[in-house]
Amino acid sequence: MTTFTAWKFDTADGAAKAVDALKAAQTDGLVRIVDHAVISWPQGDAKPSMHHSHDDKLRGTGWGAFWGLLFGGLFFVPLLGAAVGAAVGGISKAVAAVGIDDAQLESIRAQITEGTSLLCAVTENADMDRLGERLHGLHSTLVATNLTEAERSLLLETFG
Repeated sequence: MTTFTAWKFDTADGAAKAVDALKAAQTDGLVRIVDHAVISWPQGDAKPSMHHSHDDKLRGTGWGAFWGLLFGGLFFVPLLGAAVGAAVGGISKAVAAVGIDDAQLESIRAQITEGTSLLCAVTENADMDRLGERLHGLHSTLVATNLTEAERSLLLETFG
């Protein structure tokens, strides 16, 4: 099953550290990374920066467009007043097919602040127990996912 997850970290480099652990887990056959993107907002920077990786060369272009739409609209377009709602509304239609709803979009935008980072990952075939062991201790918060409530509960239990 293809899973979308967005994880917030309380440090600007936390998401990058999680990517390293996720890639090591992939090397060991615990998960397949379809694609991922990292938003990092170091202290003192005016706005966050995004790094997107083309993990799956066949689908990388499509995911690159997705990440650009999602993060460009949420973080990099000047959003003021009513424009925030309009931008989020437009983005929500485009990303609904991935299973991300309006509340999750708003949560992602609201939680990423100066000094934090975000890892968004699209994965498949994860061995949740062993992957959870690898990523335990990275001090992350699940912000958004396309999993059902039961799957989400299991994910949160596994990853602590």
